[in-house]
Amino acid sequence: MDVNDTRTQLEADDPYLRIADPDLAAYEHQYQDEVDDLPTYRPTVGCIIPAYNEAETIAGVLDSLLQQTRLPDAIHVIINNSSDDSVEIASHYAGPHKRMTPTGEQETAIYVHDIGKNPDKKVGALNYGYSLVETMDYLLGVDGDTTPEPDAIQHLVDEISSDDRIGGISAIYSIDDSALDGWMAKFLIAGQRAQFSAFNMQNLLKGRNMAVLGGQFSIFSTQALRDVLRDSHQRTPWVSDSEVEDSLLSLQIKSAGYLTKISARARAHVGGMDTLRSLDAQQVKWNFGAIDLMWPGQRGDTKGQPFHPNLRLRWFEHMSMVINITTRVLFVLLLAGSLNIHAFVFSPWWLIPPFASIWLNFRVARSMEFANRRDYLFSLLIIPAESYMVIRMGHFIRAWLKFFSRQQTDNWAAQAKAERGKGIAWTYPFVAFAFIFVVSAAIWLQLPIGLRSDILAVSWPILGVITVLQTAWMCIKAMKRYRGFKA
Repeated sequence: MDVNDTRTQLEADDPYLRIADPDLAAYEHQYQDEVDDLPTYRPTVGCIIPAYNEAETIAGVLDSLLQQTRLPDAIHVIINNSSDDSVEIASHYAGPHKRMTPTGEQETAIYVHDIGKNPDKKVGALNYGYSLVETMDYLLGVDGDTTPEPDAIQHLVDEISSDDRIGGISAIYSIDDSALDGWMAKFLIAGQRAQFSAFNMQNLLKGRNMAVLGGQFSIFSTQALRDVLRDSHQRTPWVSDSEVEDSLLSLQIKSAGYLTKISARARAHVGGMDTLRSLDAQQVKWNFGAIDLMWPGQRGDTKGQPFHPNLRLRWFEHMSMVINITTRVLFVLLLAGSLNIHAFVFSPWWLIPPFASIWLNFRVARSMEFANRRDYLFSLLIIPAESYMVIRMGHFIRAWLKFFSRQQTDNWAAQAKAERGKGIAWTYPFVAFAFIFVVSAAIWLQLPIGLRSDILAVSWPILGVITVLQTAWMCIKAMKRYRGFKA
């Protein structure tokens, strides 16, 4: 038997030796290459943009979406109740679009829907958009004034598709502070940037659990939305009888057994409120809606669960605001009373709370991914931060008063009116503060000196205890490790 016959016999006895055949080896490599070239499943993403009078910003939003490293499979612009040129501007983008990305050529199509007069406003536009993309894997909600970073959608899709337990993920929001005119607008936007940054970091450090999947730039699992419809007996994901439709939907997604998260990497820049009037309307609407969800039995879908996991943080925020209001109002009243009877004695210990506040505000500024000089000045100069806190206190008080008064007010319409520069409701908190101080001064002056002294002797220690606890809490927050997160 020659050598070839011997080899043939060995291969017949042991099939594993056949791979040594050059033809079989070549076929193996060809087969492996073909397997590697098989397309992997690519989740589908439908983007919906509810737009109300967004003529100034809609082009920038669509440009930013077309520059993404991961394009949505479809983009639907839902224009409603608009009286400007939003339809005309958005229509220039309608149609198919192709773009070469690091992962190859991608395609998307932009559709513009003018649904005219819509009584449900943004909620109606969102639900209309949902009906267009409900068969896709994910729904991406984008506000008409939000511009994401180029890799934002890719990060959101990667994160939500990596875990079936996730029902929705919110991007990290930063307030756009470009092209601002006037010191008031710069001051208000700096305050909102600090407010958003602190909120984002708080959620990032709590296991990236997000109580509110904000409509500005969030991605949802359509399966999670279908489960919400089933469990909540709703026809649409967003309901029109809530002031904070995004908070309520987030609560319902959590109740359906899903996780609500904030992304660690996806970032988006949102439009801020650059006037006291518009900021007041927005914040009162947010606070009022949160109270509506928090109050036991106020709504049928939150009855019996005021301490739902997504609402605990809201209760904590409101209790913190009560303490802030108490300490500041008491300090001003007691300081004025002490000066009135010449009993004021300065103590260096009083400087500790302001320095603790500056330290905490500076940490917040340092945590911002896109911090600038104005952010650091806002944190280091105590007056801007304190002034913004007083403004927020006014929003808080007005929202609670509106809730207890049972006013049937369309807060969406109130915000739209305020953004057009109309309405005087934003002045009410300042008038109320002035009234409280005037009445307090009038009563104070009627009291005998001995009683005034006794009131000060009791009240100052009470304020001191509250302030010590509040200062300790600020120091604890300022010393927290951010574990590499950027807000």
